[in-house]
Amino acid sequence: MRIGLLIYGGLESVSGGYLYDRMLVDHLRRWGEQVEVYSLPWRDYLRHLGDNFSPGLFQRLRNAELDVLLQDELNHPSLFWLNQRLRRHISYPIVCIVHHLRSSEAHPEWLGRFYGWAERRYLRSVDGFIFNTQTTRAVVEGLIGQGKPSVVAKPAADHLPPTVTKEQIVARARRPGRLHILFVANLIRRKGLHTLLDSLRAAPFPWSLTVVGSTDVDASYTRSLLRQVARGEMGTRVRFLGARPNAELSGLMAESHLMVVPSSYEGFGIVYLEGMGFGLPAIGTTAGGAQEIVRHGENGFLIAPGDSQALASHLSRLASDRGLLLKLSLAARETYERSPTWENAARRIRAFLTENLQA
Repeated sequence: MRIGLLIYGGLESVSGGYLYDRMLVDHLRRWGEQVEVYSLPWRDYLRHLGDNFSPGLFQRLRNAELDVLLQDELNHPSLFWLNQRLRRHISYPIVCIVHHLRSSEAHPEWLGRFYGWAERRYLRSVDGFIFNTQTTRAVVEGLIGQGKPSVVAKPAADHLPPTVTKEQIVARARRPGRLHILFVANLIRRKGLHTLLDSLRAAPFPWSLTVVGSTDVDASYTRSLLRQVARGEMGTRVRFLGARPNAELSGLMAESHLMVVPSSYEGFGIVYLEGMGFGLPAIGTTAGGAQEIVRHGENGFLIAPGDSQALASHLSRLASDRGLLLKLSLAARETYERSPTWENAARRIRAFLTENLQA
């Protein structure tokens, strides 16, 4: 197959969605498929809307010799009208990869409505969907209804092989001392690090927090986090390491007790599954697809977005009850071991594309 993939920036960008796209491209190419990446520059939302009127982009896609064009839904502001213009000029289908919708995130009401309007127009302009979770599928079908062909191919985490044994997980949980908490995400408000810091401000147990993720995506939010740490006099217990390579991240996961990323919304949350490979129970929120990985009270906990009191309660319980921490840690490892691989996900997508083209 001749496959195009349209994204913002490059596949090397650090996020769960880009990891998903990157792993898909790697597997398709490994199986002999021709994949061409069409990259649009990162700009603000308003300027992305202008791409719909770009003659260069229109001509490039019109003249592309493809069997199918994949589009990351993140690019919807650049494509919701351009796709409709292309319809009369292309023979290949357009399939959208949906990680999560921008309109699902927390926004002022008027802005959420605008995002919903733009995404609805975009979603109606494509021929089929690749969803990362059943949750994401339900959200999209709630916007535009059912009827278009689709497949759910859940992300995996075998790109980061565990470096700890179950025996080491047991020993780590039973070892007395601080509760070592790990947060892994780019520092943007949606990921909820401020909620985690608020829950730890008056924690009655010894703890440490390691923060891994780019500090440059939202510099003003990063500054607000540093002020929050300073006000709470938590500086000696919180480490901001920035983005780190996988080899170093593996070491940090091996040393930690649990993964806490209390996002206001997650389409899936690959980082929860990555941590579970190292026996880290995950704490996420009830908003979005995290509930398809995290089973409350079994391999982690789910809180309402922004509920720092509930988060503080769960952390205190795990710090004092190492038996519970051990139980959740082993269940987390089992969740990872039962989860699909990237090859499984890519095969599902490849089969879907083939069947869709034959139809």
